[in-house]
Amino acid sequence: METITRDMIINDVIRKHPETIRVFNEYKVDSCCGGGAPIETTAKRDGIDVEPLVKALNVAVQAAGGTVRTSR
Repeated sequence: METITRDMIINDVIRKHPETIRVFNEYKVDSCCGGGAPIETTAKRDGIDVEPLVKALNVAVQAAGGTVRTSR
C-alpha cells in the first residue's frame, strides 16, 4: 500500500490520484505553478500546515477506492 507523504511531488500525486485535486484546491495549495515541487515545499510556501493536508490527501484517495493508509 502506498501512502502519500510530504516529500512526494504534487504533479505525480495528481497524475496517480486525480481525486486529490479537490484537496489541493480546498487547502489553497498551488498545484499548478507549484506542482513540480514536493508537497511540503509548496505547502510551506503557501502558508499551509502540511500534516492536515497530507492526511486529507490520503483520506481522499482512500474514499475514492485507492489503497492508501492514513496512519503511520
